[in-house]
Amino acid sequence: MKERKVYGQQMFRTDRKKENMIEIWRKVLCGACMALMLTGCGSTEDNTIRFVEEEAIAKQPPAKEEETGAAEEEAPAEEEAPAEEEAPAEEEAPAEDAAPAAGDEEEPAPAGDAGSGDLITVGYAQVGAESDWRTANTESFKSTFTEENGYKLIFDDAQQKQENQIKAIRSFIQQEVDYIVVAPVVETGWETVLEEAKEAGIPVILSDRMMDVSDDSLFEAWVGGNFVKEGETCGDWLAEYLEAAGRGEEEINMVTIQGTIGASAQVGRTEGMANKLAEHPNWKMLEMQSGEFTQAKGQEVMESFLKSYDDIDVVICENDNEAFGAIDAIKAAGKTCGPDGDIIVVSFDSVKAAFESMIAGDLNATFECNPLHGPRVAEIIQKLEAGETVDKIQYVDEAYFDTSMDLEAILAERAY
Repeated sequence: MKERKVYGQQMFRTDRKKENMIEIWRKVLCGACMALMLTGCGSTEDNTIRFVEEEAIAKQPPAKEEETGAAEEEAPAEEEAPAEEEAPAEEEAPAEDAAPAAGDEEEPAPAGDAGSGDLITVGYAQVGAESDWRTANTESFKSTFTEENGYKLIFDDAQQKQENQIKAIRSFIQQEVDYIVVAPVVETGWETVLEEAKEAGIPVILSDRMMDVSDDSLFEAWVGGNFVKEGETCGDWLAEYLEAAGRGEEEINMVTIQGTIGASAQVGRTEGMANKLAEHPNWKMLEMQSGEFTQAKGQEVMESFLKSYDDIDVVICENDNEAFGAIDAIKAAGKTCGPDGDIIVVSFDSVKAAFESMIAGDLNATFECNPLHGPRVAEIIQKLEAGETVDKIQYVDEAYFDTSMDLEAILAERAY
């Protein structure tokens, strides 16, 4: 409790409190302003004291009035004149009543300001929502970058358009976010906007897909799958599968439904599979077309392949959703697929629907691309906040799954 002395029910601040008045006025600016306004509107010392006295007398029993008078007579001996000169600004009843309220209002305000200041603002320029994998990736970020975890996430869906992502990045720069995360729709065409982010002092982290830039200092780190390795793993699996089926030396006709041309996943998976294709002279790639990582386009491309080629043995789909579309096209054409079918179908990503397709006997295998990048990106941000260095390239753990495994048990524990 701060010290106060009472004279005739008027409360004057002690010297100790007056010494701290400047600091108190800062905290209770509203109360101080009210006092100054009242004084400027014609309030005088006598009027103010009279108001306080009348209020005090009205609230006290009659017996206390004598004590009040005695206390007033002692006041000159106790208090110096300058103290009374300051009274109008310091002791008006409205100001005294307002001061605690103003203090109460200010207490949550600094906490709120501090809370907002403590939050790390992250802008995420997502490719879109073209696939189940992308949906899981988005959810990973949204569930990681929450206020409870100390973040504010500004999310932007670019709808598969690079120009939308560039606009989003520039918007993040204008909003002065702390970090920018981008899952680039394609690899090229980013240097100008990344230079703008660098000039603004905002670190950029890449998720899922890589950017092809001449200066790799334009981004802090990249998190994603090893797409070339995914393609090579697919080729190795196919070689073992065909060998086990007694078709190791047979001529194998293939088609590939590629992802969005220029996307890192498309580039890497195509390259990885091409490396394995070169090791098997009996494998023949009939044609490759982009399915844009969507089920509808995958079905359209597969329908085109089936009209052009009667002897397709293997369909390589560069994501699961394209495979679902290809399977629909194969069935619509009166053909079968899967372990017991006419055509081998493999895909990438390993979302839950791919497991269901394998259990149904339509899909032969899926090669994982882990979409749960949120925690890894948050780990990178925390290290950067602490002034630590981070690895430029950070691969997430991945595996593959086929119909020889206990898929139902795996699916039951699957996070995506």
